[in-house]
Amino acid sequence: MTERPTLAVTVGDPVGIGPEITVRTLLQVGTTAAARGVVVADAAVLRRALQVCGLDATVRTLDSWDLPAEEEGTIDCFDIGVLKDIVLPWGTVDERAGRAAVRAIEVATRAALERDVAGIVTGPINKEAIWAAGSEHLGHTEMLGALTGATRQNTMFVVRGKKIFFATRHLSLRKALDQISVDQQSAQIDEALTALRVFGHDRPRLAVAAINPHGGENGAFGDEEIMHLGPAVERAQASGADVVGPVPADSVFHQLLQGRFDGVLSQYHDQGHIAAKTYDFDGTISVTVGLPILRTSVDHGTAFDIAGTGEADPATMRSAFEHGAGFAHFADRIRAEYAV
Repeated sequence: MTERPTLAVTVGDPVGIGPEITVRTLLQVGTTAAARGVVVADAAVLRRALQVCGLDATVRTLDSWDLPAEEEGTIDCFDIGVLKDIVLPWGTVDERAGRAAVRAIEVATRAALERDVAGIVTGPINKEAIWAAGSEHLGHTEMLGALTGATRQNTMFVVRGKKIFFATRHLSLRKALDQISVDQQSAQIDEALTALRVFGHDRPRLAVAAINPHGGENGAFGDEEIMHLGPAVERAQASGADVVGPVPADSVFHQLLQGRFDGVLSQYHDQGHIAAKTYDFDGTISVTVGLPILRTSVDHGTAFDIAGTGEADPATMRSAFEHGAGFAHFADRIRAEYAV
């Protein structure tokens, strides 16, 4: 790997805001960024994005990852040749756009697996579009698991250096609570601690968030803390891990921001999402842990309602790219820990 690593950047759905926020990000970070970004997309998609954003820049097409970076004001593109010069309407679900999004993910992932790039940064896809294109996957995470052979992937939010994990994800709250058990919590604690170590915390400190108000008040408001969370924390502590909890959710994220912990294991989707996005919506990015490659991502959708207007804010994509650049030096550690 070169001293200045390369990140493969996918725009996601080519008729969403992904192309716009990608070209803005790469032009903003410029050639002095900690990593070089190469966009994996149809070159014509990037040229159209530059036009709607009113940006004066050049798109250079590549067919090799080894070519040196161009000068300021140039965006390097590994042209996937799916849409070619087909112009699709902005902000619509289209099977052709879905095919382009899937193909870009495949090309970028292969480059990361073959160590042509240090990692990938992904823009937002539209699930209906990829399903129309024939994808059987629920989304990015499942697709990346299939492409890399990984069988257990988790989401790690990063917001201003703080990490948030999720014991359960895309489930109704009722079903999420039904999944909670001592063994399930123990497994999630172990995975969170592993991820913290992989991403630079040699002696990780983890807090487990409670579920019920005031942590259940010794069973008065619910017994999940007594029956499941507390025993799992005790099990981790007995193994020598620096884990505390269950800590009431109305204070645990504040304590994370104060530096008492390196990460928090939230119990359900919105518990962690609300905390992170209220603190810094644009700065919150997603890292998929469990893959043998580095993958950072925006944590928002395609915003079809404003696609093609040039108004999309690139802040989250820029944060995903900059975090990817910062995490690139963990690429070998990621491969070793999550080898399949």
